[in-house]
Amino acid sequence: MRRERSDELYGVARGLMPGGVNSPARSWTGVGGSPLFISRGKGSRIWDADDNGYIDYVCSWGPMILGHTHPEVLEAVKAAVDAGSSFGAPTEAENKLAGLVVDAFDSIDLVRFVSSGTEAGMSALRLARAFTGRDKIVKFGGGYHGHADSLLVSAGSGALAHGVPDSAGVTASLSADTLVAVYNDLGSVEALFDAVGDEIACVIVEPVAANMGVVLPAPGFLEGLRRITEDAGALLIFDEVITGFRLAYGGAQSLNGVVPDITCLGKIVGGGMPVGAYGGRAEVMETVCPLGPMYQAGTLSGNPVAMAAGAKTLELLAQPGVYDQLESRTARLEQGLRKIFEDSGTPLTINRTGSIMTLFFNPGPVEGWSGVEASDKEAFGRFFHAMIEEGVYLPPSPFEALFVSTAHTEADIDATVQSATKALGG
Repeated sequence: MRRERSDELYGVARGLMPGGVNSPARSWTGVGGSPLFISRGKGSRIWDADDNGYIDYVCSWGPMILGHTHPEVLEAVKAAVDAGSSFGAPTEAENKLAGLVVDAFDSIDLVRFVSSGTEAGMSALRLARAFTGRDKIVKFGGGYHGHADSLLVSAGSGALAHGVPDSAGVTASLSADTLVAVYNDLGSVEALFDAVGDEIACVIVEPVAANMGVVLPAPGFLEGLRRITEDAGALLIFDEVITGFRLAYGGAQSLNGVVPDITCLGKIVGGGMPVGAYGGRAEVMETVCPLGPMYQAGTLSGNPVAMAAGAKTLELLAQPGVYDQLESRTARLEQGLRKIFEDSGTPLTINRTGSIMTLFFNPGPVEGWSGVEASDKEAFGRFFHAMIEEGVYLPPSPFEALFVSTAHTEADIDATVQSATKALGG
């Protein structure tokens, strides 16, 4: 496989950008080697700068649920660009996408658009603090909700420990207000609330963890979070940046029946354009300026081109049978991969829900961050590079989710399984 052009571009990029990338997830530090530079995509496939083609299971880390360059989404984007790419003033396009989001989520009466999932998470925390008048937040070890300072904190030595900054530049004072619990362990959450419950503004959680790899909530876990927060007068924030419109049209919350106070959205809601959103019940959202004292603004928030891409994507996802097809295709991939790994004797745990899943190179079960960390990262790296050689593009990290789109065919799935067989030496 030729990769001279990608290597050349990476050499140039390293002299222009930190590490040669604009997001660490693209750097391949989790698998070794240097990243491929992607030049184009269509349907389920992408091509690199050397014109090597791949079946794509990154899908821009989730947003491309309809596949790359979907003709109807492209048409909507082109029409929006022709009319003007940015005004810094209200547009009808904002009303259209906002209406689709509010209709899709029973928990959302009002929504505010921003430009990224990070902005959505940051704004949701500020809103929770403004609404409750409290300072502390609870997150879960291994949970990632964007790179806002308050959220770049991982688990300390115990559930009651204050978080330690997980990034240089995050101040100790900010991390002191971030408490870290253990995902799927209600006892760790209850201990925090027993200690300082009257100081806790909110709990932020992915209803299905997907940023430490896919980890499903244990039975009763989300219901327990709802009970604990309600009893303490704190808010429950669901980070559905990945799961929103991915697991179901109404997000993971439409499947589990637990209603959060605030929901964060991103990725699919922008149809591949830079869009995030946060929304909730009217009483909470009316705290946001200009109705209330919680200030948040953005020149490109509600950008008309991004609104057009998001609205068309959601309209297409609302058509009958879309999520059934995604479930069928992804289940076929899971079953095929599970069998060949079993046949090869390679320890593997597959965690899947809907059209997202993660391959953990350990015998499992993987029910939280400790199980995730027990994975064989080197084994994943070898498998990743072998799959690249076979023309299959997986997430370049052992702790990320892979995504299936409506553009993936049964032939794509079967070819991927066959490639995995070769990658394992079969």
